[in-house]
Amino acid sequence: MNQHAAANYLRTKVLTATPEQLQLMLYDGAIRFTEQARTAVAEKKYDVSYDLLTKAQRIILELQVTLKHKVAPDVCAKLSGLYNFMYRKLVEANTSHEDKAFEDALQLMRYQRETWVLLMQKISQTKAAAVARTLDMPAPNARMEASISFHG
Repeated sequence: MNQHAAANYLRTKVLTATPEQLQLMLYDGAIRFTEQARTAVAEKKYDVSYDLLTKAQRIILELQVTLKHKVAPDVCAKLSGLYNFMYRKLVEANTSHEDKAFEDALQLMRYQRETWVLLMQKISQTKAAAVARTLDMPAPNARMEASISFHG
């Protein structure tokens, strides 16, 4: 795939994504840039690692500034603390090039991503149950989902 086609694909993917999917894309991007920066540091390509870590920092900053404190102040306060920690670890990784700073940031980013995926699954199940109620159908459950087969 050429670079122009890849850029168009990404643009379409972002423009058609739900807010939940956009959040997941941000986590994925921050993780990817941080992992690439870690590799660049190992190869002593410090200019490349600087650019990649700066991208990851911008993503974390975006996650931080888009928190809706008026909607969920307690949750936002906790997330704000996590994002501050991640941001500081990325800055530390960018200045010290120590693997521990990379690992601390990545560990928390991966955990947040996994948590977000679980939340998205829960939201999807809740929406499906609400639709099922409006159609007078039983709500989906684990047993029903396990019995669905895609084999002919």
